[in-house]
Amino acid sequence: MGGPPFDCITNPLGAVRLTFEKAIGLGSGSETHPSAFDGKDWGGLDLFRHFLFHESGLSQVPILNPKTIRWIRPNTLVRYRGMIQDMLGNEFYVGAYKDGNLWRTNKFMDVSQYPMGSSPDMCLWERRLLYCVPVPGQSPWTEPLCELDPNLGMDWSSQTREKRHRMDDEDADPMDLVPDDGIKSSPISKKMREDGLPSPEPECRDSKTTDSSSSMSLFQNFDKDNLPCLVKIYDSPESELKLNEVFEFIGVLTFDSELAVEKDENDELSNDDPLVHLPPNKVPRLHCLIHRKLSAHDFLQCSSIMEPKPHLVKEIREALFRHLTAVLGNDELATHFMLLHLLSKVHARVDAVAVGKLSLNLIGLSKENVSVFGTRLSQALKNLLPFTRCIPLTLEYLNTASLAPKKDYQANRLIPGVLQLPEGSHLMVDETQLESGSLSSIGIENTRLLKNLMDFQKVEYDFQYYKMEMAADVQLLIFSEGKSNIIPADVVVPFQPSLESSEIPVAEALEAWRWYLATLRSLPHSIGPEMQKVVEDDLVAARQADRSLGSQDFSRWLTMARLVSSSFGETSLSLEHWLLVKELERLRRERLK
Repeated sequence: MGGPPFDCITNPLGAVRLTFEKAIGLGSGSETHPSAFDGKDWGGLDLFRHFLFHESGLSQVPILNPKTIRWIRPNTLVRYRGMIQDMLGNEFYVGAYKDGNLWRTNKFMDVSQYPMGSSPDMCLWERRLLYCVPVPGQSPWTEPLCELDPNLGMDWSSQTREKRHRMDDEDADPMDLVPDDGIKSSPISKKMREDGLPSPEPECRDSKTTDSSSSMSLFQNFDKDNLPCLVKIYDSPESELKLNEVFEFIGVLTFDSELAVEKDENDELSNDDPLVHLPPNKVPRLHCLIHRKLSAHDFLQCSSIMEPKPHLVKEIREALFRHLTAVLGNDELATHFMLLHLLSKVHARVDAVAVGKLSLNLIGLSKENVSVFGTRLSQALKNLLPFTRCIPLTLEYLNTASLAPKKDYQANRLIPGVLQLPEGSHLMVDETQLESGSLSSIGIENTRLLKNLMDFQKVEYDFQYYKMEMAADVQLLIFSEGKSNIIPADVVVPFQPSLESSEIPVAEALEAWRWYLATLRSLPHSIGPEMQKVVEDDLVAARQADRSLGSQDFSRWLTMARLVSSSFGETSLSLEHWLLVKELERLRRERLK
């Protein structure tokens, strides 16, 4: 693997080309026909995996975001972190073709770097299209650190002009593409184009030489606060990538200057193609070589992974508990439930029940103290959690907001909604601003959507002709004056702050708390035979003492028992922790009286 004749970062297409030539046995006298690969990997990905993960090359690969896109050059290796917001189906492309007596490949490219002419020797392959966006509510501290190559930051605008001048003098047919959304293909995408013009895809050139153009002058119309990306997937089964999952995609950034101009709105053929509405100067293209699903741990900045040993966990828990107590005005009972809420997650589904969720409703808050404690808690959670959002539940918001994602068949796109969130997101709802008034049909539907998310951890996606429920795992925290009727939470706690205090935690403490919350949420849990008998007896006694208790109450107690154990780094329920659960419930019910 040592000493390749190319740079994997500045010239990834050189690696693709050379591994392709080696795989087909170019010059050996007994070449393998590229159709044998059927578009699958021929060994090139192993080279990139070795460079990225065995030679520590991953940290050298630039992150594609609104800041770096100004200097990253097309046709170089980049990585993009985002949520899969929409799946645009598949497209066909000429993956290999014969140039004279030589086989060449267009894999990981948009436009052929050599003239294809009218050669009958072509291999038609397929790739998937994913529309990805920055993770909704992503906290600033999750942005990965990247070692920047100063050579990549040079202004290549003069070279861009020279390249365009040379291209005007060339008479080369670009690569033809056949987009296909997998369900409804537009007429223009049903056949290989025969007019010699580039199809609506970005252009790609081998970047070994210095004729690569600069993103600084190409990507000028993107949203400076929100950079989406069109990711083209190869060599991966569909089950590996799902809607709303968060991934890091490592691949080749491409750009085709001819497609930066908006298409004619009167062009009926183009309007059916979803890519027409995603011009490359607004939505960069990334040809994915390697992808990996990200968990909360992947957003932590700490260099070493710690084992959740009980003594270490206990120290971190005590420090985090003190911090949350100060944020919550010295209300220790609210802090106990807040900590359990932050550790909750859906770890199983039994029929319609999402086991493990623990939504929290802090009541007794007015507009005035929400502006103090709500703002302070919101900032604290942004410092602790990777993805967190807050919505103001006013009458106007309910009547106008788009909470559910909706399919736009005219643009062939899934329009995002507020509730399209990745697993592990935290959602704060401020109900203190809600005043009396009438709900419109949109408001009634939005109320139903929020209640459905609270009760079943599911979000309905609107496909106009039908609706589809998608599973979610979102922690819900509600601020309200009285018990929320719109979003009835699992746990209602009267908030009773006694003083205002503020502290700014040091960076080391924040990193430890983030690790604590990310790690302990996923701990396994069990109840031993002896404790199981104790729990059963206590539930029977509680039912006999209070007939109003039902299965939902007992299910909540068991969820709390799991979370209390996890908060101490324990994987099995102890008597001490079970007694703590019962005491917390007793104190909570006393406050509600």
